[in-house]
Amino acid sequence: MSKDPAHIAIFPGAFDPLTHGHLDVIRRAAGLYDRLIVAIGRNPEKTETFTPEERLEMLVHHTREWSNVEARTYEGLTVEYARQVGAQVILRGIRDTGDLHSELEIATANLMMGQIETVFLMTSREHVLTSSTLIKQIVGIGSYDADQLARLVPLDVARKLADRLHRKTQP
Repeated sequence: MSKDPAHIAIFPGAFDPLTHGHLDVIRRAAGLYDRLIVAIGRNPEKTETFTPEERLEMLVHHTREWSNVEARTYEGLTVEYARQVGAQVILRGIRDTGDLHSELEIATANLMMGQIETVFLMTSREHVLTSSTLIKQIVGIGSYDADQLARLVPLDVARKLADRLHRKTQP
């Protein structure tokens, strides 16, 4: 494969927490691009559970098997970050038509503003209902089985999430 910038992709997201759905998209994208940068950004509309540094640590740990995958944090607009690292593609995972609808608007803006293409990867069927927000709600309520939760997130992530959310809710 060439090392042309067109073969560098970024997969931006909050990854708060990292899910098996995220890891599935990363695994599949790692086979499509010479270099994949998993870019941890901030969504001002969401309250973060883990710091960017904590999310980076989890991502580095769970992506180390792919030599062409690198995890980083970034600030600002995703399209500007993509240009900064020489990527020509922004990769997005799509679970359903709701995701597609909201992502199309962003993809169009990124193409108009930064000449950056967006590539959509459909989530594998076993991860179609995996949502970081839903997982945080399940753990926040405090009534879940760790083995069942491990179907959605890596077990170490589930434990960190439970520890963080239970610590926040205790007096």
